Amino acid sequence: MDIDLKQFIREIPDFPKKGINFKDITPLLADAKAFAYAIDSLTESYISKKIDYVVCIEARGFVVGAPIAYRLGAGVIMVRKPGKLPYECSSLSYDLEYGSATLEIHKDALKAGDRVIIADDVLATGGTALATIGLAESFGAEVVDTCFLAELSFLKGAEKLKPHTVNALMKFDY
Repeated sequence: MDIDLKQFIREIPDFPKKGINFKDITPLLADAKAFAYAIDSLTESYISKKIDYVVCIEARGFVVGAPIAYRLGAGVIMVRKPGKLPYECSSLSYDLEYGSATLEIHKDALKAGDRVIIADDVLATGGTALATIGLAESFGAEVVDTCFLAELSFLKGAEKLKPHTVNALMKFDY
């Protein structure tokens, strides 16, 4: 059974600021069949790859990554903004289009040789995903792939993530 997942993406003009056409995934998450189809579709290519952890980017990445990890029999690692994780953290700061940001991960989250997938809802410019890859690799983990419900291909985030591959269920060229 194939489901056209784009029909579950609501576009919100001028959000969060004028000129941005926001791709809202909440209708997809709210539809049980569409959400199950999306998770099953993302998980399919990883079943034989022996994934140890799915590294999920705050906050919608938790919603995408946790069910993938469950299906793969893998653990879930959370990457969050500073001050949100309760234990000692490693951090990485990175530049955004209009400023900078920092992400944190527990210091004992990963070890050398762990095989991980990076998961989030939407790949836009790629800065946050690239920083997450950097955090995972700083432990010596192997980033097997990055996966997203959607990619905003016109922002060229996938190019920023090379040589890592991008698995996105939907691509938006506008």
